[in-house]
Amino acid sequence: MKTSKLVIGIISIVLFLFIAMQSCVAGLGNAMADNGEVSGTSGLILAIAMLVSGIVAIATRNNEKAGGSMVCAVFYILAGIIGLTTSGSYTDLNIWAGLSILFGIIFVFFIFKQKKNGKSE
Repeated sequence: MKTSKLVIGIISIVLFLFIAMQSCVAGLGNAMADNGEVSGTSGLILAIAMLVSGIVAIATRNNEKAGGSMVCAVFYILAGIIGLTTSGSYTDLNIWAGLSILFGIIFVFFIFKQKKNGKSE
């Protein structure tokens, strides 16, 4: 479980850079087209949530309590829902939002595993 949290955290931090740049380009395209879409902003929110979750996952990977996993699960799932509902013309946002929700589900699994082992708060 510790290795999984580390790997997901590193992937999230790396994806933050990629998603943030893509979101800036999508936001610029939305502004130039004056189409009223907010997909660039939503992508930036998703990227920041992935960065926060990645840092929390790495920082709390050795912690025996479920608090860090709960924070990661909430951030990943909420960011994924925001991304899916507001993707608009930024279709790659659906992929990143789906990945974010998948990471959130994995962290929910970690929470239940920690509680089953009697190591929760």
